[in-house]
Amino acid sequence: MSGRNLVFEIIFSPKAIRQMKKLERETQVRIKSAIERSLRSFPPEGDVVKLEGQRDVFRLRVGDWRVTFRYRFDKREVHISEVVHRSKAYQVR
Repeated sequence: MSGRNLVFEIIFSPKAIRQMKKLERETQVRIKSAIERSLRSFPPEGDVVKLEGQRDVFRLRVGDWRVTFRYRFDKREVHISEVVHRSKAYQVR
């Protein structure tokens, strides 16, 4: 890793917290671990893709789960907006 990586605070939205609480404990641990490992520093690691049609919104793939998030560089924060199963992740809402 280069010394130029930025370290970010991870913040879950109320919606993401509710979604996480509904998951099995093992899945929660796997997703939290992937978020820590992949999104704590910038640039992100892992299977991260910018979502088309949305400004500065990305998704992290964790098995069959999708975590959508946005970086706030001015505050060095990563805002987790939702955690959904892949079958629902790409539906138009």
